[in-house]
Amino acid sequence: MKVGTDRELVGIYPRRADLPRSVFREAIERGGSRLWFGGYTSYFLWLEVPDAAATLAAKVNAGADVRFLLGDPDSPVTAERERIESTPLTLATRIAMTRAEINKANAAIPVRLSDRHIAMSVWVFDDEAIVATHIGAGLGQDSVTLHLRRGQDGGAFDRYVEHFESLWAAGKSIGPAD
Repeated sequence: MKVGTDRELVGIYPRRADLPRSVFREAIERGGSRLWFGGYTSYFLWLEVPDAAATLAAKVNAGADVRFLLGDPDSPVTAERERIESTPLTLATRIAMTRAEINKANAAIPVRLSDRHIAMSVWVFDDEAIVATHIGAGLGQDSVTLHLRRGQDGGAFDRYVEHFESLWAAGKSIGPAD
């Protein structure tokens, strides 16, 4: 039994691609009050979670706080990261695809843009979080990834929630009123 500050750590993965696909799917299914997506593109979500737009719409319609913090496709930070990644499926394209998928949801899901989370993604599902810390020139799927579950006041989980909230507060709103 973990008793120290690491008790919130459920798992750590060398790459987000190593995280079992079921982790995101099950976290979304379990999430009832808070589903916050703080990935720069969160593009993989639409590929790995069947019927994600319909599931998220149902969560919103049941009263859950669902929101997306995406990268700003027009930011110089995004342009520089695209140069570094040097892949045909650009960040701006992946952001646009996520926005298109969100628009398919039969619910008002707020979206804000920021370029301050280019190096770290945070997804929060009630008292569970997935955090990806980006490495060098790799794509998001290459990021070291933590799976956390809240276990104490002021622990790592709470700190990452504070991080998301700070970015959200400073983000540029482009979605429905929130």
